[in-house]
Amino acid sequence: MSGGYACLSVGEIRSSMEEKGTRVILAADLFTISEISYILNEVGSHICMLKTHVDGIHDFDLNRWMDEVVEPARKMGVLLFEDRKFADIGYISKIQMLGHHRIAEWADVVTAHRISGPDIIEGIHDAWRECGRKGSVAVLAQMSSSGNLLDEEYCRKVVNSCRGIDGVCGFIGNGSEPSNISELRSLVGSAKMILTPGINLNSGEARMGQRYGHPKEAIAAGSDAVIVGSGIIRSADPLGAARKYAEETSA
Repeated sequence: MSGGYACLSVGEIRSSMEEKGTRVILAADLFTISEISYILNEVGSHICMLKTHVDGIHDFDLNRWMDEVVEPARKMGVLLFEDRKFADIGYISKIQMLGHHRIAEWADVVTAHRISGPDIIEGIHDAWRECGRKGSVAVLAQMSSSGNLLDEEYCRKVVNSCRGIDGVCGFIGNGSEPSNISELRSLVGSAKMILTPGINLNSGEARMGQRYGHPKEAIAAGSDAVIVGSGIIRSADPLGAARKYAEETSA
């Protein structure tokens, strides 16, 4: 990328996924460190990344977070994916990366919007650099929620402005609609990843504006990895569910 920072490359992320043998990203939308630690230890063998919303954790403590979530994930070969959706200018995004939750110290991948300008990518990477780490940014090109404003024109602008940046590993696509994924793949090409939320084996289910697509259809349409939340964490058998999603998305 233009800043010359060391970045977690697309090849490194894809290699990590291949080593794990799964394309499933677990959306651990839970409220306590203990809950996240439990589900990670339960299904970690069947996921390639753990996606978090760290600012939604009620009992956040950095030392506990590192000991109970980050270190176990590292031992399992699971990448840490903080879905922060940064959207401010680069300087503010850097401050947020280095703020209370110390995201730059543990996250391997973070999400960001492109709306504020290209310096957001450099700001995020500057935070990683200050911590002596490297990571990568997944930029939102599409969303799976009903009524969102990320239309086709915006998607094209995002992809065209970010696909040449080394510090961007890929794009967030709309997993609930395979045709959207196919269109995004045609824009992105093969050099960048597409990660898709809005995935559930029961593709007709919906909750609070969320729409769902089937994991197998998302992969066939061009997704590199599917983001699954309720289909695993609300299952009576999370381990069995995670295994099933991994099987459904295997090459």
